[in-house]
Amino acid sequence: MKKVIYRSEDRGKANYGWLNTNYSFSFANYYNPALMNFGLLRVLNDDNVKPSSGFGTHPHNNMEIITIILDGALEHKDSMGTGSVIYKDEIQVMSAGSGITHSEFNPSDKEDVSLLQIWIFPKENNIKPRYDQKKFSIENRNNKLIPAVSGLNKEDSLYIHQNAEIFLGKFDKGSKVNYRISNLVNGAYIFLIDGQIKTVEEDLFKRDAIGIYETHQFEIEVLNDAYFIIIDVPMN
Repeated sequence: MKKVIYRSEDRGKANYGWLNTNYSFSFANYYNPALMNFGLLRVLNDDNVKPSSGFGTHPHNNMEIITIILDGALEHKDSMGTGSVIYKDEIQVMSAGSGITHSEFNPSDKEDVSLLQIWIFPKENNIKPRYDQKKFSIENRNNKLIPAVSGLNKEDSLYIHQNAEIFLGKFDKGSKVNYRISNLVNGAYIFLIDGQIKTVEEDLFKRDAIGIYETHQFEIEVLNDAYFIIIDVPMN
């Protein structure tokens, strides 16, 4: 087993006025050669967008882009003609594929929107772009991992074009989670949204993360009520 610890305070930070963000990996003007990716997980941005602000129309290609809304709402428009608002507890997936442009905007004039944006390299380039979104309410599903995003055709999950999965977990203090990595060539990246957990002899606190690989399974001990995601992703 191998592991990499990512502490919240070690993330890249930027405040653009309308956007306050933390970069888990090198992104935009933040560059750290030691923090480029975890396997095929390329980006995990912890964004807070001010009211009536957002990302103007910009292009993407050959990337699986996943947006998890933690609080507030985000309006999406793209060159496929898709337009929708993504609300708290909803997840958006977008296969940029052969090329797409889109914008993301906070439609509220009063409330910030808090979100995680995740980029994963696809298993095949230049596929036809696609978009989907779905609500995954976890308030009444405590102490159970929810397979929200999957390239393994899991029922009720959102599809991405990679042999990767994203699980949501909200667990009470004292719970234990036994996690089995989906594929021998995959690793697991755990990002703690809130609370406190312990895994592979490491204590993690709010916004800490850990990457675990070259193992089949591991246990998570919940030391305080916790909300986290597990990104199960190929390592090469």
